[in-house]
Amino acid sequence: MHLKQSAARSPAEAAAGLSETLPEWNLADLYEGTDSPALKNDLARAAEDVAAFGKDYRGKLAEFAKGVDASARLGAALARYESLQDLLGRLMSFAGLLYSGDTTDPARAKFYGDVQEKVTNASAQLLFFQLELNRIEDATLMAAAGSEPLARWKPWLEDIRKEKPYELEDKLEELFHEKYISGAAAWNRLFDETIASLRFKVGSEELAIEPVLNLMQDTNEEKRREAAQAVGATLKANLRTFSLITNTLAKDKEISDRWRGFEDVADSRHLSNRVEREVVEALAKAVTGAHPRLSHRYYKLKAKWFKKDALDYWDRSAPLPATPSKRYSWEEARSIVLGAYGGFAPRMAQIAGDFFDKRWIDAPVRPGKAPGAFSHPTVPSAHPYVLLNFQGKTRDVMTLAHELGHGVHQVLAARQGALMAPTPLTLAETASVFGEMLTFRALISQATDKAQRRALLATKVEDMINTVVRQMAFYAFERKVHTERRNGELTADQLCEIWMSVQGDSLGPSIRLGPGYETFWAYIPHFIHSPFYVYAYAFGDCLVNSLYGVYQNAHEGFAERYFALLEAGGAKPYNELLKPFGLDARDPAFWGIGLDMIDGLISELEAMEE
Repeated sequence: MHLKQSAARSPAEAAAGLSETLPEWNLADLYEGTDSPALKNDLARAAEDVAAFGKDYRGKLAEFAKGVDASARLGAALARYESLQDLLGRLMSFAGLLYSGDTTDPARAKFYGDVQEKVTNASAQLLFFQLELNRIEDATLMAAAGSEPLARWKPWLEDIRKEKPYELEDKLEELFHEKYISGAAAWNRLFDETIASLRFKVGSEELAIEPVLNLMQDTNEEKRREAAQAVGATLKANLRTFSLITNTLAKDKEISDRWRGFEDVADSRHLSNRVEREVVEALAKAVTGAHPRLSHRYYKLKAKWFKKDALDYWDRSAPLPATPSKRYSWEEARSIVLGAYGGFAPRMAQIAGDFFDKRWIDAPVRPGKAPGAFSHPTVPSAHPYVLLNFQGKTRDVMTLAHELGHGVHQVLAARQGALMAPTPLTLAETASVFGEMLTFRALISQATDKAQRRALLATKVEDMINTVVRQMAFYAFERKVHTERRNGELTADQLCEIWMSVQGDSLGPSIRLGPGYETFWAYIPHFIHSPFYVYAYAFGDCLVNSLYGVYQNAHEGFAERYFALLEAGGAKPYNELLKPFGLDARDPAFWGIGLDMIDGLISELEAMEE
């Protein structure tokens, strides 16, 4: 199976008014296809090398850590381990990206499942390595890491020590790991394939999830209403499946958390993010307290623009009335984003330009394609790939800027190697949101009239509310669901009630959450794939607002410090990386800085009414 460039526009592209063929990614930089000799050789080599690694090192690391040559012996072991992680990551990245291109294709689904099984089996045999390293006395291991070659991985060794209190004995870890493929991974796949196969009836059309959600931003209120009600009706018809998936995954997580000794439902995510629970709680408290002056206030203003006492939920993301709807071509979107990036630093535009020039982006809307957008880092020996569902709206330009921010970050962090390149979520959204902010500032600086400027400001405020207020409401929803699940299975009605309560609190009285909206929790993929991931968006947005304030006040040397932050990947904790900018996210007052920027933009919109 090979991926080929499409020769014609998709129906969704045509419906969106796009007159050009959008780019599709070229996965040949990973493998030529599912039948390529290189892929088959790497699958066989992975199994052989993993077995050899276990034979050479299992049960021996404690002994290797002793003596004058400890650094050399452990360093050689880590070099081999990192190489294996890169190889397994390459295989899984190719399978996952191919599957994302069409999750309804049985051949791709089977290939993805087969590769996932082989990679899971291989990686299970490597679990002993971290476990044995963590059983070595701190003083002994750090003494060995005090000199090269092991010193290169000292940050990673210090990092994995944080997981030591929650690790189980080897056989249990292997069981948890191997059961993942028939447990959580299988339920994730069921969710993806169910969402991709759903069709939403709008008028005479049967639409997939992305086009129907796009209609909820249409200028025509009747189309927005029909689309919203179609989403609600179709999700309601499938609530039994989505409720079962949600209950099963929440229980699966509870079992894992209980065995490992995590107290709070989100503590395992905090650990993987390398962030203290108190920091996230301070963020949640600050955002909740800001609801009246942010989301409640903005939607009251928007309702006034629509000459309504309150907006129906299908109007929440509607374009402003009496404002020309701007459609961007792909080339325009590319020019805007690269121009904004280049205005900050030519290096940033050059890295982002590679994504366009080297076909690292898949942009069209296609039946079966994964919804939403992402930037997949793949592995340091390759490069990231970006998936979009581009339909020419201003938000699509901002999404392009967002994902390319991730891509630039991933390219720069790759130099840290397979073990230290991955960035904790506390900083993973930094480059993406910063890229959005640069692009927004570039767009608004070019706005020539009041209506255009107001529309851009409103779009940015809505995006920031979605990123901060809405995502923290998602976090509150997850907290309630996972907490209640510990007392027993939740019915579909209970899940809908929890959803409506948190959404009502966050959006405020100027949004009418009418019948049909209660099911909208069911399509959110983050709840399924990455429990409690969502607060990273709010974390990143507030952090970037503060970071951008530093940039506005002190351009000199900022770009160099910013690139150093991105290049660090996961090799340094977030608080250490923020020090050069004079920022401390552990200070409760820190979050107020980011929220004040949103407040200021709303004030600017209000001033336009005077």
